[in-house]
Amino acid sequence: MSSQIIRLGLISAMHQEQAGLIDIMQDTEKSHRGMRDYVYGKLWGIDTVCVLSRVGKVAAAATAATLIERFGVTHILFTGVAGAAENDLRVGDIVVADALVQHDMNTMPLFPQYEVPLLGLSHFSSDKSLTDRLTQAASDFVAHDAGEMISEEDRATFRLASPRVFRGLIASGDEFVHRQERRDALKAAFPPLLALEMEGAAVAQVCFEFGVPFAVIRTISDSANESAPLDFMQFIERVASRYAFGVVKRLCMQGG
Repeated sequence: MSSQIIRLGLISAMHQEQAGLIDIMQDTEKSHRGMRDYVYGKLWGIDTVCVLSRVGKVAAAATAATLIERFGVTHILFTGVAGAAENDLRVGDIVVADALVQHDMNTMPLFPQYEVPLLGLSHFSSDKSLTDRLTQAASDFVAHDAGEMISEEDRATFRLASPRVFRGLIASGDEFVHRQERRDALKAAFPPLLALEMEGAAVAQVCFEFGVPFAVIRTISDSANESAPLDFMQFIERVASRYAFGVVKRLCMQGG
């Protein structure tokens, strides 16, 4: 990416998911708006605004709109964790979104289930160019950096195999999916579904309405069922945050 044409808005839901990035940002300034701190400066030469949205669709949508309207970002990237909706996915794998859908959107019989009223859309496609670059950054991270950035102890603790990168559909809703029955129902509703989380599709809708390119990347933290790890926050801090740091670094350093 080129610093002359990009101002990147970087969103995560929780502090642990963005740990380290603000610490190494250069020429930083901070602005407090809507109960959030927006920290802006340079990340590996890219003009970037970092912010924690907090959890859920409303929080994420408000944050994305503020990034666009107040801080003039040209692109938005959401990083964080997700539960696996596909049996082949393992903890520590990475999912890059091709499209996102709100699985709890239902205004039937006024509009079709999952369709956002008055937009005529249920699925929002991520920007192909940014998503291609993000997928390459994630693949390079997995191939060259993950082994060094994740300790042997953490790989054993979280039973991490060699991480893989997937690309496909992510569903969002104001619900932490932790029951197999619920996960299976969502997978039946959306057969291509790879991962479940709580913010991405809201960001996608805001970016669609404002015409801002976006991408979403998620590290698989659990299987969205009863076996979701009790040490969820430790996983975010010790694994997912390092994934985010490494992938964002790779993305920023790709150059024009």
